Amino acid sequence: MIVDLFDLAENLPANQRLLGLDLGTKTIGLALSDVMLTIASPLETIRRTKFTADAEQLLALCARHEVGGLVLGYPLNMDGSKGPRAQASESFARNLQRLSDLPVALWDERLSTAAVTRTLLEADASRRRRAEVVDKMAASFILQGALDRLGYGR
Repeated sequence: MIVDLFDLAENLPANQRLLGLDLGTKTIGLALSDVMLTIASPLETIRRTKFTADAEQLLALCARHEVGGLVLGYPLNMDGSKGPRAQASESFARNLQRLSDLPVALWDERLSTAAVTRTLLEADASRRRRAEVVDKMAASFILQGALDRLGYGR
């Protein structure tokens, strides 16, 4: 089910983690929280194929890492309106609900990939290295933003 971020955190079972997702057209970047919901760490990048295969891989990772909920990047337009990418995120969340009971919170991710790319450029990462890590780093950026919001809201 698609839920509010605070509802997600309040109903998260003890010692469960959150998984952050940066949903792209070719890849899904993943990041994992600690059980205290304070720190997000890049996990991996899934190469997208078909929805069912992607979802199965994602749900297997959720089971392996004891994930109790998902924070899905929600790429709103700069004016706050929904564009095609935001609608794709909503659709992904709805389709995932058919396969899993894991709650999903949508988190505004405007400029997350740009911020991560800028950080990697400042670190003098090669183009190849940036391509390898940008998606999971963006997922970590998204998840950390949500975790920070939860920390301020408690």
